[in-house]
Amino acid sequence: MSTGTGTGHARVAAGSGGAPPLTSRTVFSAAHVVADPFADVSPDGPAAVDWDATLAFRRHLWSHGLGVAEAMDTAQRGMGLDWPCAAELIRRSAAEAKAVGGRVACGVGTDQLATPAKLPRVVEAYEEQLALVEASGAQAILMASRALAAAAESPDDYLTTYGELLRQAREPVILHWLGPMFDPALEGYWGAKDLDAATETFLEVIAAHPDKVDGIKVSLLDAGREIALRRRLPEGVRCYTGDDFHYPELIAGDDHGFSHALLGIFDPLGPLAAEAVRALDTGDAAAFRALLDPTVELSRHLFQAPTRYYKTGVVFLAWLAGHQSHFSMVGGLQSARSLPHLARAYELADKLGLFPDPDLAAARVRALLTVHGVPQ
Repeated sequence: MSTGTGTGHARVAAGSGGAPPLTSRTVFSAAHVVADPFADVSPDGPAAVDWDATLAFRRHLWSHGLGVAEAMDTAQRGMGLDWPCAAELIRRSAAEAKAVGGRVACGVGTDQLATPAKLPRVVEAYEEQLALVEASGAQAILMASRALAAAAESPDDYLTTYGELLRQAREPVILHWLGPMFDPALEGYWGAKDLDAATETFLEVIAAHPDKVDGIKVSLLDAGREIALRRRLPEGVRCYTGDDFHYPELIAGDDHGFSHALLGIFDPLGPLAAEAVRALDTGDAAAFRALLDPTVELSRHLFQAPTRYYKTGVVFLAWLAGHQSHFSMVGGLQSARSLPHLARAYELADKLGLFPDPDLAAARVRALLTVHGVPQ
């Protein structure tokens, strides 16, 4: 493995604020959290977060004109980040967004439920989190719920649950369909393992409350299915791609429409992604694809099966880029990917020019190799 500097794009500099918003697409980066490496905690204990570094990373994303999708899967919801810590993250990030003029949407789930629950309790858990997000002033993202997947016995249970939540939402929300490749506990969401049947239930929820649905985030890693779904959405309801394998083509769109974006890969790609969408803002789709297409190899590498462990690569790249001083994660998830996997992630990111300081990135990779006993 080489630890030299890349020869791809010009190096991506850290943002310094003041970037105008993107205009042709609404783009959210799902953002990771920075663990406190000095906290004496166990992997299955309460999360310990470095709040200063976590909020600094959000300011980095906002400075490039990106929105932040907060307390989502990328922030290790259900994989190290417990609900009390997620609630604090939502409050802090929403306040920071107000202070700097950034856009933020926050995940609403049911992860405060420690044991299996019946549907009324699942609805109450959703309502508790929805109230917190709305009180913070952030937009709500109704996340797929493990508890709902376990409690629901039919598609009607999903229709009833989401109907109750959408009726009481103050402002239009984003609905989130997260596939089982990201979370195996969500197999059969919307009441069916058959995706065609599940899609019909999903669309029925939206059709019943189009005024309460800003958009949908689809994370199924199936471009054809996403395109077919977005063509059936009611007028004014956006499709936010969560497809970390096919995002350039989905965002670019076709003669029948396009997807907006809410992506975990835009955590490490933030500045480059913003640059690409600004090209699209001017109508230059070719420049957009020229910037973003080469990033797909890195994204597919980070999100390779088991896909849910992509967060480890995201945090690894944040460390190499200088956004945090260590490679530690809540729940000890830094151990979830192998050394060869991380080494390849470094090579691909360096080739893309993602590191503001390539020498720092190379030095940190060499330190990691030394810790793992690789001769230097």
